[in-house]
Amino acid sequence: MKVEARQYAPVGAALRGDVEPQPQPQPLPQPLLAGPRAAEELGLGRAEFARAVQLGLVRPGPRTVGGAARFARAELERVKARRGHPEALRAQVETVAGADHGARVLGTGPTRFTRLARCGHLSPVGYRVNRYRALVWLYLAAELREFAAREPGLLSGAAPPRDRELMAAGADLRPRRWRERHVGLLLRRTADPWERAAVLASVLPDDEVLAAVPDPAERIVLAALAPPPPYGHPQVPAAAAVAGPLLVAEPSEEVGRYRASLEFALTGARGQSNSTGERGPT
Repeated sequence: MKVEARQYAPVGAALRGDVEPQPQPQPLPQPLLAGPRAAEELGLGRAEFARAVQLGLVRPGPRTVGGAARFARAELERVKARRGHPEALRAQVETVAGADHGARVLGTGPTRFTRLARCGHLSPVGYRVNRYRALVWLYLAAELREFAAREPGLLSGAAPPRDRELMAAGADLRPRRWRERHVGLLLRRTADPWERAAVLASVLPDDEVLAAVPDPAERIVLAALAPPPPYGHPQVPAAAAVAGPLLVAEPSEEVGRYRASLEFALTGARGQSNSTGERGPT
């Protein structure tokens, strides 16, 4: 019985490499986890997890359409692989509230702790408004311990001349130090020039943004990309009114610095939009 050669041609062609191999099925992307589930996976409380995200210790993935952060399992595995997890991560995000608690960690008295904080030696990591509508600053415990080890001379004895001048002038650098940290953390999260410009615009008074960004279309873009209020910002209107001024730069020197940074960022953002036609107004 004669068998046609063409029945065997495909096999021979495959052996000679004349036929392209069939593509292998690609693995399905792993689903992203919501914040509460990601915190559970890492063995952290919700407040601990939120602070870790704020500090860049846990990196979020793409956000949902509604803006909620999601986290890739690969990122959670990376964090869990660190030595001493989760205790080491908890130590990094541990916060202390107020002068009394902070002074105990620092190993000094509340009055001196307040002076060190007001004079800019200690940078708050957050804040909350208590039931008496008073602002309570939060500090990283690890940073306080590092400061105590690095600057033991500031924990006792006479205040330096600069500190005495600041206190005589009634200065309080805590809001400014917090904004510096907050803006820095937000800028480190993105390389997109319009998003970076939006971060800088978000801490400027409205009249400064209007002067720096006269194009209404650009202001719409910046408003759409503006970061949400920071973690811990109160939602109750009365408390939000107390904390609201912290979100905006106030001293003229600080305002000038953020405005100059915004104008520089906008130059780069406009240049990218002109070359790619993306993101910015047309």
